[in-house]
Amino acid sequence: MINKDWIKIADSLMDASRDCSPIPPISESYDNFDVTDAYEIQLELARRRIKDGAIVKGHKVGLTSEAMRLQLGVNEPDYGHLFDDMFYPDNGTVPLGKFLQPRVEPEIAFILGEDLRGPGLSLAVVAGAIESVVPALELIDSRIRDWKITLADTIADNASSGGVVIGSSRSKLDDYDLPNVECSMSKRGEVVASGIGADVLGNPLEAVVWLANVLGQMGTTLKAGEVILAGSLTASVSVEPGDFVEAAFSGLGSVSINFAKGEA
Repeated sequence: MINKDWIKIADSLMDASRDCSPIPPISESYDNFDVTDAYEIQLELARRRIKDGAIVKGHKVGLTSEAMRLQLGVNEPDYGHLFDDMFYPDNGTVPLGKFLQPRVEPEIAFILGEDLRGPGLSLAVVAGAIESVVPALELIDSRIRDWKITLADTIADNASSGGVVIGSSRSKLDDYDLPNVECSMSKRGEVVASGIGADVLGNPLEAVVWLANVLGQMGTTLKAGEVILAGSLTASVSVEPGDFVEAAFSGLGSVSINFAKGEA
């Protein structure tokens, strides 16, 4: 059974999200708070969301690039859940009223054509399960005040997830040399970040391998049709109402989103 302190933390994170009021770092309030504890809290929050009707549509892998690990001061990847109400259409609008400290990052996403269950999966096996590759933007957010997070803090907070934008174009994995895909992200027409696929664990597909094998150890299978975000190719960029963000990926196409006030 989950520790009663972790129940309190889950309650606090839910309150922070609902009230748009960040909380102090969990790691500063609880001694010996570690990654194992943090994933228990994340799973507790996921169970609550599912009980309330949310549907898991995939997973995100975070902190896969050196740029993001340096920006947030952590040293290994993590993962979080993607729920159905987190997805926004390409070139649509994200209302920022329900977000606390939003940032955006460009990512390569994978849509699974087959189930994947580790551990022990190889890159070749995972590649065979990919239905398509798509350009994506992830809107990250933190319920932790001032983004003052340790690895355990962000894991408990569903890997600082917020929203997902999946591009309209679909590509086959065999058509691209993913480590050499170039990415440029612009905000209000000005380039603000750039990177290449190799910035994500040497190959973005390695993020899916890592995720499938880690979740497999916990008895969880990645399902056909799920979306897997491989992690940002660049450091994240803050956004505010009125911003238009677009990420262009060589060969894969582009994806864009508008940011506005409000919560609708």
